[in-house]
Amino acid sequence: MSNIVDPLVRQIAARVRAERERRRWTLAQLAEASGVSQAMISRIEREESSPTAVVLGKLSAAFRLSVSSLLAAEGETATEPGAERVRRQTDAAEWRDPETGYRRRQITTPRFPAEIAEIRLPAGARVPYPAAAFAFIRQLVWVLDGQLTFHEGDLVHELHAGDTIELGEPAPRTFVNTTDTDCRYVVVLTRNQQP
Repeated sequence: MSNIVDPLVRQIAARVRAERERRRWTLAQLAEASGVSQAMISRIEREESSPTAVVLGKLSAAFRLSVSSLLAAEGETATEPGAERVRRQTDAAEWRDPETGYRRRQITTPRFPAEIAEIRLPAGARVPYPAAAFAFIRQLVWVLDGQLTFHEGDLVHELHAGDTIELGEPAPRTFVNTTDTDCRYVVVLTRNQQP
């Protein structure tokens, strides 16, 4: 087994640990707040496990951060004059859910006032998020390719290429691809309140 750790796994580990320590939470307190086991949180923080999209959603909800914020490197808020504004596709790291194959590429940097991410949801994949993951944010989903079955609480929306949905009040949400081809969509997120 290789001792080489994926840079994104290292980045996520550092960010989860930093957010937990910033709040002075123990592993037990974060586990209680998120519904993720202490053992899993410990493995994530020790860079022994890459969290799934579901686990990231639960942790982001506990921290009252967006998933994009949780995936960002600690201190990645450069605002110095002359900072590079052109961002090449190869510069944007892509995170892959080890369970579903869901892939997420952050399009914007923390300097931009909205978070924009490109998502690729493989055929047959299902990614649920708790309602708390959507507190304090406004979100729009724009399907670029394929079909997305979007569950918002008790409502189910069938979205096709070109369709958008502006999300309402926080509710449990599930992104599902019931087709045999990948679905590609963009998530645009803004914070509407401070936690």
